[in-house]
Amino acid sequence: MPTRIDAPTLIEAAGNKPKRIEEYAGRVNSGHTSASVARMVSPAGWVEPGQRPSFEEITVVLRGMLLVEHEGGALEVRAGQAVVAEPGEWVRYSSPEPEGAEYVAVCLPAFSPDTVHRDEE
Repeated sequence: MPTRIDAPTLIEAAGNKPKRIEEYAGRVNSGHTSASVARMVSPAGWVEPGQRPSFEEITVVLRGMLLVEHEGGALEVRAGQAVVAEPGEWVRYSSPEPEGAEYVAVCLPAFSPDTVHRDEE
């Protein structure tokens, strides 16, 4: 039988400004370890530390622009677009534009603070 998830769990975010993370499926909200799905809302000027995760991350931008820096440059990912970061690839996410960004991230396997491998600040 399908399982309804009534509400997400709010997860504390890394970065220089408060960002809202709503985990719908994943280690915290549903106990899933194979995948996680979260909605993110980041304010204008938000930037998080760089990271080299052990998981694949597929990000779909719903509103605004998400800047994705990587070792070869940077990508501007706008509403209606997506970006895929492969496991072991260095990335840093930010929302530099005035309206911030809203996006959905899917991690395979599920996001874990132990496998995100953030840069030391």
